[in-house]
Amino acid sequence: MSFLRPCALYKSFITFPSRRWMPCQSWGFLRWPGFDGFFRFLVIALLWSTFSEIRFIPSSSMYPTLRVGDRIIVEKASYCFRSPAINDIVTFRPPEQETGFGKDAVLIKRIVAKGGDLVQVHHGSLYVNGVAQNEDFIAERPTYTLELNYVPSGHVYVLGDNRNNSYDSHDWGPLPVENIVGRYVMCCYRPSNH
Repeated sequence: MSFLRPCALYKSFITFPSRRWMPCQSWGFLRWPGFDGFFRFLVIALLWSTFSEIRFIPSSSMYPTLRVGDRIIVEKASYCFRSPAINDIVTFRPPEQETGFGKDAVLIKRIVAKGGDLVQVHHGSLYVNGVAQNEDFIAERPTYTLELNYVPSGHVYVLGDNRNNSYDSHDWGPLPVENIVGRYVMCCYRPSNH
């Protein structure tokens, strides 16, 4: 009796006519080493480096969503096909008028308003177009007051989830969309001491 034979369910799945096109039925595409395997690895590595990157979170401005020391995956392709949306967490280059950042500095914040919106913070709540936003993801309610701001076309308004400990649009105003580098996809590593 052999325990290595495939079960009947596996045989029927692989031999089912609509599944025959699947490349995994032979697993030949995973050959390594060899020129084909090396070429496939190279293509995947180039695509990864072109359209995504891994970033390190150095501050608590996005706490509790992201914590100090987290490693996150950022994809850089989707905004070629669509506009940034409310609640997207984005990485971006700081506005040019801001000093104190290195040439390669990249920040991460959440989009709370788009071009054409009116933004205001008072009584511990964020108001967009006069409507109080339900933000269950923030660390605490903002203690600052922000007068009514208009977000011009081609800009977004970004705030950190840790509203009282974040250097963001409430300090320097709307962010040009062209400064956006990519969109947060997921946290791939979180230090165990948090």
